[in-house]
Amino acid sequence: MARLQLNKSSLARETASLKAYERFLPSLDLKRRQLMAESAKEVKALSQTNAEIEDVVRDIGAAVPMMANTDISLDGLVVVKEIQQDYQNIVGVKLPQLGDVVVVKKPYGRLTKPHWVDVVAAKLEQAIILNLRKDIQSLRVSLLEEAVKIVAQRVNLFEKVLIPRSKENIKRIKIYLSDEQVSAVVRSKMAKRKRAAIVDGHSYEGAMP
Repeated sequence: MARLQLNKSSLARETASLKAYERFLPSLDLKRRQLMAESAKEVKALSQTNAEIEDVVRDIGAAVPMMANTDISLDGLVVVKEIQQDYQNIVGVKLPQLGDVVVVKKPYGRLTKPHWVDVVAAKLEQAIILNLRKDIQSLRVSLLEEAVKIVAQRVNLFEKVLIPRSKENIKRIKIYLSDEQVSAVVRSKMAKRKRAAIVDGHSYEGAMP
């Protein structure tokens, strides 16, 4: 760090920096609070998706106990053909967003598979989409939490380092300049007295016979 210069130019720079910091800090803190709110919203949405996944799994188990029959294969019954993903900007953070999901059900003979396979296929499709949503939401939460961390660090930098340091520098410079001004006044008075003493001395010598 460069040594602080105790002069008026340095005082002007420090004063300008302090004003900039104090002007920028509120918007930065607002962004931090907005990101925290968005993060909390995404965490809640993720929790809801997890609950929905648990419900689907529970429904499958309750509706089709016949799945215990291992002679019936459900492999490849439902597959994902296409996943569309977009992005959105939330408080300056680029977040992924799940778009349309194309799920294909494997054709099967109605006579070779029991009727409850239709129910399983529908539930599996629902579970696949929910899990894809969960993955996207988990990523969104991570990105928002990281953004909150970065902005919070910047807020702390302004609040605890930059602003206090500028205030302290301004105080030091003002004290130094004030002391210099007092010293200048004292030196000026001493110089006047010295000149006055010299003038008086000459006057006294001139008055002698």
